[in-house]
Amino acid sequence: MAKIKVLNTDITIVKQNKEDYISLTDMAKSRNPNNANEIIRNWLRNRNTIEFLGTWEKIYNPNFNTVEFDGFRKEAGLNSFTLSTKKWVEKLNQVAISQMKILTKDDNIKKLESK
Repeated sequence: MAKIKVLNTDITIVKQNKEDYISLTDMAKSRNPNNANEIIRNWLRNRNTIEFLGTWEKIYNPNFNTVEFDGFRKEAGLNSFTLSTKKWVEKLNQVAISQMKILTKDDNIKKLESK
């Protein structure tokens, strides 16, 4: 498992099937070591994040549910808007399902502990 240093923070890079994956958890822990999941949850509420993820999916996922995505995009940034990775995957036919399955099966990856 390789690491890169970004703003004095070590970020894990995992290579699977010739693809590199960076650890969002490592990045979130640099902001709040005890509550990385809250950082990620807030990041998923951000309108710019939703736009980025939607653009990526439109390029790489022929089964992307653009109708559901438009609903997320319209609500993103509102105080009442919440989004989990599970909801994203279930509603939008996300390609990352297979990527996440690969990562969760890798014993070299440090798992995020739930509290």
